[in-house]
Amino acid sequence: MRLLITGGAGSLGSNIIENIGDEYEAIVVLDNFATGKRESLPPRNNVEIVEGSVVDADLVNKVFSSLQPTHVIHSAASYKDPNNWVEDSQTNVIGSINVVRAAEAHAVTRLVNFQTALCYGRPTQVPIPVTHALQPFTSYGISKTAGEAFVLNSQVPSVSLRLANVTGPRLAIGPIPAFYKRLKAGEGCSVSTTVRDFIDMTDFISMLKLALKSDAPIGIFNVSTGEGHTISEIFRLVADHLGMPDAQPVAINPPGADDVAEVVLDPTATTQVFGWSAMVSFEETINKMLHWYDAYGITDVFSHLQEKK
Repeated sequence: MRLLITGGAGSLGSNIIENIGDEYEAIVVLDNFATGKRESLPPRNNVEIVEGSVVDADLVNKVFSSLQPTHVIHSAASYKDPNNWVEDSQTNVIGSINVVRAAEAHAVTRLVNFQTALCYGRPTQVPIPVTHALQPFTSYGISKTAGEAFVLNSQVPSVSLRLANVTGPRLAIGPIPAFYKRLKAGEGCSVSTTVRDFIDMTDFISMLKLALKSDAPIGIFNVSTGEGHTISEIFRLVADHLGMPDAQPVAINPPGADDVAEVVLDPTATTQVFGWSAMVSFEETINKMLHWYDAYGITDVFSHLQEKK
């Protein structure tokens, strides 16, 4: 088996290689390093790194022709500048089309797409079932939803995993690294009143392995614990971990105009179809992440949200 991972230098891609890289005779990582980092990729003899964007159709076709992948994980996504609608559309829509068309031409056995929970917009039901209406309203959510539609309407056997906040080595987005980095630096932290679901990397990898099986069901599946937790809970766990039990947020803010009050995915259908469920508790998930930061530190912290004025 041969695997192509687009956007493979991010947290998810690097962890995938570390955990299932030995199962493939050859792996190609295609990444433009806009948010991923080359040094995040574990050194392996079976891994080739190609620098470039999925927007470049000629490059995508060249990679497919050279590797002849049996499996594709489409993880490439643009999200770091919420005002850059063009870049989001090019990467998340046109890039997805380029990957899908190449996968069709090369008769790929299985394509797994990673989708944001923001595809559901502001949900009318929580936890959010996979059948919930799609109503994205941010550039990232809109463009990722369009890209997913092209994947699912292709001739490639595809699975789209709609993901909770996957937490594990090299995580560089969201409140956990933001609070850790700011508190370590003696800076104040603003906390929102939002609620999110968090899932440990090991649980995510176990679901991904099931989705990659060539005889596994195709379609759309939520990947989540199904449990919601406040951002204040995250702040408290980070502060306590850093030995700062008296630390308090400088402000507690309601969700911004581009944010969602509560995003918790319902994994019931995923459990029914795959027999999968998350095993790692919320507290253990967060503490594992914090211990990783203790050992390796944090560099960049990204967000798909508008910066508060």
